[in-house]
Amino acid sequence: MTERQPADFSVKPTLTGTRVVLRPFTEEDATTMAAILRDPEVLLLTGSAGTPPFPDERLRSWYATRNEQTDRLDLGVVDRASGELVGEAVLNEWDERNRSCNFRTLIGPRGRNRGLGTETVRLITAHGFERLGLNRISLSVYDFNPRARRAYEKAGFVAEGTEREVLRHEDGWVDATTMSVLAREWAVHRGRPED
Repeated sequence: MTERQPADFSVKPTLTGTRVVLRPFTEEDATTMAAILRDPEVLLLTGSAGTPPFPDERLRSWYATRNEQTDRLDLGVVDRASGELVGEAVLNEWDERNRSCNFRTLIGPRGRNRGLGTETVRLITAHGFERLGLNRISLSVYDFNPRARRAYEKAGFVAEGTEREVLRHEDGWVDATTMSVLAREWAVHRGRPED
């Protein structure tokens, strides 16, 4: 078996699609991301509803240091049509030995319902497999977020199982679906399994 070079997360690329550009964060992005992270729908769909918002200073520090991280990739999602930052895409929880990462993304209100999320998923997943040499990218999506699940499926993610009652929501519990895509699957469909 040939040993692969470890993924190099120190390089923070700019990934350009038809509808979005994924680019490294700057400290100035903290103000926009603070507004996005306070959006009620973002809070609900990320399982953060009811938690206190992050203080502005903490967000400034967080986004100012994303480019220094060597074990994860955090990129801002920019709507090409407007030039606005509308969200983020993240590869994190890197498992070097098993060449796998977790993926998460969020799109704020100014970027919704125009296919930006699906293209974001395809761009960062392509980077993970084709540039970073990952073997597996996984995620978890709450059952009350069918729009996100559909975007993941359109990019080739496959449901693996159900995480039962992982989130307390209102007067009940919400399940989540674990999904993943493998490098060998990506090599066949390149994020377009339905084409």
